[in-house]
Amino acid sequence: MVIHSSDGNTVTIVAKPNQSATWRSNMLVLLALSVPSLGAAIGFALAGAWPILPFAGLELTALGGSLYYVNWKLQYRHVITFAPDAVQIDKGFYLPSQSWSFARDATGLSIEPERHPWDAPGLCLQCAGERISVGEFLNREDGLALQQHLRQELRVLGYGERASHAF
Repeated sequence: MVIHSSDGNTVTIVAKPNQSATWRSNMLVLLALSVPSLGAAIGFALAGAWPILPFAGLELTALGGSLYYVNWKLQYRHVITFAPDAVQIDKGFYLPSQSWSFARDATGLSIEPERHPWDAPGLCLQCAGERISVGEFLNREDGLALQQHLRQELRVLGYGERASHAF
């Protein structure tokens, strides 16, 4: 998903993975699966097959942990802020864990063509020999939308694999 917003002289582009389910809906799925699983496990435990209870608990713990991990991975963001004289790139989960700041007039965009018709183009922001890839987790439609927004803000340095050596 790509969100483009403008506030006076500042343009902000947020690229984030598509999230099909919220954390609340994941918890409801876990609850819906827990009731019959634990119900069956308790029934077998009352019939004398008590070793089923730890396995049912492990199964639900593994499912809950997997849902949490996927939800956490989907919180990853690339925030690109264009000020009149600077370009700020922040990457991270919930808070920026990596950050770059470049002079706007020295920053350019390089575009690598997609390797497969379903892939998004590879997009990199370049300045003074440093090359930062953005939006690599996006699907084709979102990648093309990000490319369009970046082209409105930056000059294109080159296309293809040679684009990485253009600046």
